Amino acid sequence: MTFVDLFCGIGGFHQAAASLGLRCVWACDIDPECRRVYAANYGIEPWADVTQVDADEVPQHDLLLAGFPCQPFSIIGGRLGFADTRGTLFFEIARIVEQRRPRAFVLENVKMLARHDQGRTLQTILDSLEGIGYCVSWKVLNALDFGLPQKRERTFIVGFDRPAAFAWPEGGIEPRPLKEVLEDQAPARYWASPTIRSARSLQQTKDSEPTIWHENKSGHVSKHPFACALRAGASHNYLLVDGERRLTEREMLRLQGFPDGFRITGSYSQARRQAGNAVPVPVARAVIAAALEAIQA
Repeated sequence: MTFVDLFCGIGGFHQAAASLGLRCVWACDIDPECRRVYAANYGIEPWADVTQVDADEVPQHDLLLAGFPCQPFSIIGGRLGFADTRGTLFFEIARIVEQRRPRAFVLENVKMLARHDQGRTLQTILDSLEGIGYCVSWKVLNALDFGLPQKRERTFIVGFDRPAAFAWPEGGIEPRPLKEVLEDQAPARYWASPTIRSARSLQQTKDSEPTIWHENKSGHVSKHPFACALRAGASHNYLLVDGERRLTEREMLRLQGFPDGFRITGSYSQARRQAGNAVPVPVARAVIAAALEAIQA
């Protein structure tokens, strides 16, 4: 079976789908750095701008996957919704789905999408997909329930071109211990300044096992044996291991479920943004597996 990967980023959906035996036939992303990473890891050169592609140019495929831009619906992005031009990119998905008629699709966005504009934004999306003949359902899933030590709640939307006995995955998988994700030694460049470390230590103390300290927008610092959601645009000191250092590129990718063989290209800032925007691989894999089961039933 084949899939296309819209708004592909660095390929969280690709990792998940390929692990289930699916073959990617097309991908796209507006970010040139993401396209470079995608090509380096999957041997596929993504198309740049989905708004400039004719739907007939997208190869026929069984499954459409898309983590469409979340900023218009997120707290950190201002929650402008469809008033933000990025919010209208959802309709590019609907355009391609309507023209190419995949057997199913899996979409992902921030948890806030479910509540944005008192639920009207999500309802517009569901109505649009149902209006082109798809049976649609949605659910908020947490990466923490699928084996990752990261509290990352995301809205998933699944649709089929005909009625299907689809069951959402339950999760219930114990998170991987944080110490298995963290590197043994992190170079000095990852350490926060003495001023920041001192300020953190006034609010929390280190435990015998590693924790990740999270500072919210009001300045309160909490600590957990898992990471709060990675964010592309948050402060570089938003998450600190034991209140002392930033996560390395590899650690951020591990928190999203990417294998250690995944190639990292570009700067730390780029890797941080890419990991923060990625789809958590084990969650995506569970949803895709459930969708395939429904298709093949």
